[in-house]
Amino acid sequence: MGDQKVREESFLFTSESVSEGHPDKVCDRISDAVVDTFLTHDPEARVAVETLATTNRIVLAGEVRGPAEVNAELLEQVARHAVKDIGYEQDGFHWKTMEINNYIHEQSADIAVGVDAAGNKDEGAGDQGIMFGYACRETETLMPAPIFFAHSILRSLAEARHSGAEPGLGPDAKSQVTLEYRNEQPVRATSIVVSTQHAGNLDQDTVREIVRPHVVNVLPEGWMCDEAEFYVNPTGRFVIGGPDGDAGLTGRKIIVDTYGGAAPHGGGAFSGKDPTKVDRSAAYAARYLAKNVVAAGLADRCTIQLSYAIGVAKPLSVYINTHGTGKVDEVRLPALLSQSMDLSPRGIREHLGLNKPIYARTAAYGHFGRAPDPDGGFSWERTDLAASLKAAFGA
Repeated sequence: MGDQKVREESFLFTSESVSEGHPDKVCDRISDAVVDTFLTHDPEARVAVETLATTNRIVLAGEVRGPAEVNAELLEQVARHAVKDIGYEQDGFHWKTMEINNYIHEQSADIAVGVDAAGNKDEGAGDQGIMFGYACRETETLMPAPIFFAHSILRSLAEARHSGAEPGLGPDAKSQVTLEYRNEQPVRATSIVVSTQHAGNLDQDTVREIVRPHVVNVLPEGWMCDEAEFYVNPTGRFVIGGPDGDAGLTGRKIIVDTYGGAAPHGGGAFSGKDPTKVDRSAAYAARYLAKNVVAAGLADRCTIQLSYAIGVAKPLSVYINTHGTGKVDEVRLPALLSQSMDLSPRGIREHLGLNKPIYARTAAYGHFGRAPDPDGGFSWERTDLAASLKAAFGA
């Protein structure tokens, strides 16, 4: 029993992130740029597009329903611009010279008839599935600390690369952060791993010192791990990277996209899907509700699960778990949250304003824990329900 108590009071937890230039993230970015392009021309467009990236080649595939002006030529321009914006101008992967194969086609009529609104039938979910949302008090963004810091390290490196401050860095990078927890709270990093693509004339020690301030400045003061546990490019060399070094696919980094393994994931990826797809929109809604529960002070941790059936508007279930940290009657929460927000696909889209070209920016560094944008981006990070939730419990 004593050993069990020790394990509960002190443990290590690790999360990883990957940069915008990681092969899978290149694909997520292109797929979401396609979504944004369709929504720009028609907010009601339907998009489910996958991308594959390999040496100097991009392959697009999927199903869409939208205006004729969003044609193959325009989508090729969109893909090239996305790769250029990430920063790939390498012999093995260059935005200008890469070959693009486009296999995007019209959406299935069988799916359309089940999902579209008609007569007295409201718009149904675009697929069956389960979606999870999570929030906790480990960071100001109400995100788990390991994934928050893993993202922050890579965003800092990317900003330095884009600004020209660190011209020796390449677009492809990964990070991994292990934190020690005591009594359920993170207290320090025990190991940090950063692998970043770099120019061929830089040695491992030089890259290590380029990376170091981006780690130290992101972590809270005094949290830096021991020097022996600070790993930078452990293989010693990382010059060939991106899709030239490893093929990429849309939707392979779903844990990076969400909570770094600190919370459940329903299994569905986000990128490349318009907001009628509950894989995306309901996961955003679940995060929104969980964040507002924690922001309202009703719990220190909150997990929410929603489930849907294809063609059916209402969620089949709403599950809430506050992990023993709840400060109110948890039994009342599902009904209260369902009253606070219409959880049908249409209701979610309207409440969060999701029928906008706001998705390419979500493709790297996490869909959650980001600041809401003035144009409606990351609207699911708002805490505008917190006051009414407090009031409902007389808090």
